[in-house]
Amino acid sequence: MANLINAYLGVHADALPLREQRMKLIASNLSNVDTPGYKAQDLDFDAAIRQAQGQSSAGGQLQVTDARHIALGADGLNPFQITREASQPSLDGNTVDPDAERAAYGRAALEYRASLSFVESKVRGLLTAITGQ
Repeated sequence: MANLINAYLGVHADALPLREQRMKLIASNLSNVDTPGYKAQDLDFDAAIRQAQGQSSAGGQLQVTDARHIALGADGLNPFQITREASQPSLDGNTVDPDAERAAYGRAALEYRASLSFVESKVRGLLTAITGQ
């Protein structure tokens, strides 16, 4: 049943949780703008969505071949979380650029809202088909 819903909603069913995770990372960057030594984090959204869609991603993602292996993405390990390089060096080692982070957060929020609107319209259409109104 879950596969039918995911197929009906398309890529946006997989994109919403990834977009939410990216917004959390950017918000964390903004909250640590004055923390010495903090490294700005981001999400490689393209690679994450390809993995969520079941497409093989170039770059050699590790495969779990034994039950004793630790699965990527489990227990807070995220293979798609990356450390963003500093565009301007800081004396305290912090790589967060507040202006760039605010712009990235605005764009991420817009993309999240677009995916959410698409899912809402698909659910509304499904409810219309079910109720016949």
